[in-house]
Parts: sequence; structure tokens; C-alpha cells
Amino acid sequence: MHKGTMLEGKVAVITGSGRGIGRDIALQMSAQGARIVVNDIGASVSGEGNDASPGQEVVEEIRTRGGEAVLSTDSVSDWKAANRIIQCAADNFGRIDIVVNNAGILRDRLFFNMSVEEWHAVIDVHLHGTFYVSRAAAPHFKTQQSGAYVHMTSTSGLIGNLGQANYGAAKLGIVALSRSIAGDMKRYNVRSNCISPFAWSRMIGSIPTETPEQQARVAKLQKLDTAQIAPVAAFLASDAAADVTAQIFAVRGNEIFLMSQPRPVRGMHTAEGWTPETIAERVLPAMKPSFFPLETSNIVFSWDPV
Repeated sequence: MHKGTMLEGKVAVITGSGRGIGRDIALQMSAQGARIVVNDIGASVSGEGNDASPGQEVVEEIRTRGGEAVLSTDSVSDWKAANRIIQCAADNFGRIDIVVNNAGILRDRLFFNMSVEEWHAVIDVHLHGTFYVSRAAAPHFKTQQSGAYVHMTSTSGLIGNLGQANYGAAKLGIVALSRSIAGDMKRYNVRSNCISPFAWSRMIGSIPTETPEQQARVAKLQKLDTAQIAPVAAFLASDAAADVTAQIFAVRGNEIFLMSQPRPVRGMHTAEGWTPETIAERVLPAMKPSFFPLETSNIVFSWDPV
């Protein structure tokens, strides 16, 4: 692997880095000179079970390549455990410079069948976990007047997806959290950005393949390597991205997209004020051409690889 220096002297905590995108980010950041806390509880895609071996294998791989890494098996979904993840960096390396919130699980279910437990399980890992780990690192970032957050979002939240109300809500919530962190911590030279990744991993390995169309879609997705996400994460964590904050980048293969963020697209005003009738008569016809179309199939298909 090519050795770089963009993260020389920095310490990175990467959650969910025992496999997939997180593993590749850990390897990439180590290759750029960072010391790594590999955090992974070793659970299944649905968040069940514990196995330290995937995370330990990444630690050993980093060390074999000449880097420095330690393992944390604490869960991001618990406040005290999340603090231990950050403390692991401080105890082993004396500081913390980068937080990558990558840990995640899935409990897919159509909204009208989704259980309260399925809702909470996904929100706890993705949204609460991102807050807990980020919040635990914040005092360190404030004290040293520097730091970088990289959060994983998804088009399931940015655009929408069937059967993922819990996941989509969490992922769009992470965007709002990232923007708030960026605003609150700008005075301390701390940045916060999101990546929306497209890559074949365990997290999307459960996509149905019952029809020829679904099989063709999965075949295209399988060509997208998780390693293609890692360079963007390393860049956002580096000093080269000192002026980049509160942004959302989508990465699909060798393509990088800067995603739009909510802005007014059309407006109307009346001196008399509005009534339900005048809204129906005047506002709706003017606004409706700007509505985002909801497809009857999967509304993220337009983002699939071509």
C-alpha cells in the first residue's frame, strides 16, 4: 500500500471498523500516518452477537504494514461505553484528532409492520451512537482547538428507500447532527462532514434478488468496492480539508458528488394572508411542479451504478 503523510501524527477512532467500509478507512488512514483505534463489537448486520476477532484482525493487519493500532470492543449505543472508546485513544496514543462514525446495523421492515424494538435498535446504533461518540470526543477537540468528524449517512435518508424508516430517519438525523456540530464547534477549528457511500458490503448484502431486475441491480452494486470510500474519508480528516465543513459527499465507485442541502426552491406571498382555499387555488398549482417525485418502486434506483 502506498504510504502517505496527510494524517501523520494524528489519532483516529473509527467505529465499526472490523469489516467493510470501516476496515478500509482504518487501513487507508493508517497508510496516511494516523494511529488507529479499531472499534468493533463484532456483531451481525442486525446487531446481534459479539466477536472480537474481526477487529483484532484489522489491528494485526495495520501492525503488519508498519502502522500503530489498538482494538476497542465497546458499543457506540451506550453512553459510558462510547466514552471508553474515546478514552482508549487518549490512553494508548495521548490524544484524539479524528472520529469516523461508521458503525451501523439494519432491521429492515416496511413501516406498517416495523416494531418498536426494530425502530429503537437502529436509532440507538446509528443516531444515538453517532452523538455519543462525537460528544465524548468534543472536550478533547475543544481543548486542543482542532479535530475532524466524518459521519456516514445514506441516500436511504437523503432520498428515501422502501422498508428502512428506522435507518433512513437515523441517517438523515445524522446529517442534521453533523451540521449542528459544525456550527457549534467552528470556533474551536473543528470540522464535521458526512459521506453517503455506495459500495457492496454486509449492510446491503440482504437486497432481494428474486427478479431479473433485482439480480441485475445487485450485480452492478457488487462491482463497487468499499475501498473506494476510504480516500474521501482520509481527505476529510486531513488538514487539506481545513475549510470543508457541514458538507455531504456521496461516493459511488470512482465518482464523488457534492450533495445539495435543503434550500427554498419556490415561494409565494400575499398581503392578505392565506386561507386553505387560496392555498389550494394559487399556491399548490405554483408549487407542485417542484415536488420531488415518489417512484412506486425503489426511489433510490436512480442512484444505482450505470
